[in-house]
Amino acid sequence: MTAITWSHDVGQVAEEKQARRLTVAIDGPAGVGKSTVAKLLASRLGYLYLDTGALYRATAWAVIESGLDPADAKAVADLLSTLALQMQFHHGAATVFVNGKDVSGELRTPLVSSAASVISAMPAVRAWLLPIQREIGQGGAVVAEGRDMGTKVFPSADVKFFLEADPTVRAQRRHRELVAAGHSGALEETTTDLAGRDTRDRSRSIAPLVPAEDAQFIDTSTLSIAEVVDLMMAAVAAKL
Repeated sequence: MTAITWSHDVGQVAEEKQARRLTVAIDGPAGVGKSTVAKLLASRLGYLYLDTGALYRATAWAVIESGLDPADAKAVADLLSTLALQMQFHHGAATVFVNGKDVSGELRTPLVSSAASVISAMPAVRAWLLPIQREIGQGGAVVAEGRDMGTKVFPSADVKFFLEADPTVRAQRRHRELVAAGHSGALEETTTDLAGRDTRDRSRSIAPLVPAEDAQFIDTSTLSIAEVVDLMMAAVAAKL
């Protein structure tokens, strides 16, 4: 039976001091620093950090674990009815479970990343995951990052950002991240992988990766993490 549930610790909400509970949407391709700045922004605001990519990655992990071809849309759709996904939030960090197994540490491997990009283009998968994303963010006080936060998931978000960066810079960042996590592979392989993911994300028929019309564009190529977060904080502060 399909199940997607989530929970968070009350401490984070209790510590929130903002008069308004804003919804902040951050979109952009891989390697622009979305996850890093979203976590820091959420921490500074006392908001919940929602990594929607983790939901797609968890689903992709289940597809791989089941021995299925991520490109087989029917097999993937059939698998969804057997999955129970759970996200638990504690002090801003999310733990992701698939059928009771903590898979948080297995979601950013190149294999899972590639599979997630493939299944994320499938209407059945997107329709299955959309309700839980909206449920988590419906009360505001959330920083959500992904590929279609400002266009599809939270089109009425109070503040929207679209991050971009030079492809070479993005590949270098992603490669360093993989090496730090203990994954081997050449920079050229990472560059090729990112290019493929970009093509799939930007060209899919369902919720493609495009900036929302009212999103604030930030090129992170030459900016430090702190500089990006400061720009975002200024934009959010104007709405509080």
